[in-house]
Amino acid sequence: MEIFKHLAEHGHEQVVFCHEPSCGYRGIIAIHDTTLGPSLGGTRFWNYASDEEALIDVLRLSRGMTYKAAVAGLNLGGGKAVIIGDPRTARREMIFRAHGRFIESLSGRYITAEDVGTSVGDMEYVSMETSWVSGLPGKSGDPSPVTAYGTYQGIKAAALEKYGSESLAGRTVAVQGAGHVGYYLCAHLAAEGARLIVTDIDEERSGRIAREFGAEVVQPEAIYSVESDIYAPCALGATINDETIPQLKADIVAGAANNQLEDDRHGDELHRRGILYAPDYVINAGGVINVYGEVKGWLPEQSMRKAEEIFGTLARLFELAREEHLPTYRAADRVAEERIEAVRKVQRTWI
Repeated sequence: MEIFKHLAEHGHEQVVFCHEPSCGYRGIIAIHDTTLGPSLGGTRFWNYASDEEALIDVLRLSRGMTYKAAVAGLNLGGGKAVIIGDPRTARREMIFRAHGRFIESLSGRYITAEDVGTSVGDMEYVSMETSWVSGLPGKSGDPSPVTAYGTYQGIKAAALEKYGSESLAGRTVAVQGAGHVGYYLCAHLAAEGARLIVTDIDEERSGRIAREFGAEVVQPEAIYSVESDIYAPCALGATINDETIPQLKADIVAGAANNQLEDDRHGDELHRRGILYAPDYVINAGGVINVYGEVKGWLPEQSMRKAEEIFGTLARLFELAREEHLPTYRAADRVAEERIEAVRKVQRTWI
């Protein structure tokens, strides 16, 4: 494994490999860029097939966090952590306390929160060892409602760009992933009168959305080819790839998942096919906004108002992409990189 080659590919500052054999903890913390402020990003608990797969995932996710914060106008850098193991384990306290000790050793360069496979309760264990953790009970808590609301606003912005109206009434939205974010997103979409098609590997979760919001449930492999206006990926990443793009019948790809494009060329292919893509790290910024609000002491309403700004951010980004004849993901990267470079001239690396 050529570790430094992976780090250099996207300009990462630091990667920390963590191990505590007494509890079976194996973790990786990646800090991408701290130009705008301390790096912030959740901890993902996942049963990776290999250490290299875990490393590549944490590097991609941390880079996305840098760009996410930059486009959202937050004074944060990008970081992420992964814990390698079975996220269903009940023996969690010592794993997350060990994780907290390694976070503490970074002296504030990295702030964590919950992510896939982790919970508010897990963050309580982390907080026993470090103060550099957010999303705790009694504070901002679960970021899913804010993430879902921001994603909902982003879908409306995409509809406005594609159809000339932000209304989602009567539009068909295919939602992949019925977890916390997917559930709250479906609630917003149903309230506006959208028709929902949903899938999840957990039939109980998709069944709940069917019962509460009248959604049609399909098998996971069928979600790409259903007749829909909007495909909303809200599960794991890389669902936009060589296999799925030819199946898509949607006009818009706009959802809450991270790293939706398996490769940049898939963003180019969506552009070539005339499918409007809402860049993932722009539309799903509600989660980092929620955490940033906790760090800054915002009231919950302030975080929701900030997440609502995702509509305007995406509208401006779509306009830039249209005027410059750019794929939308490239337009988003340009906006993020320009802000980082502007701040870099007046502010030192976070220490």
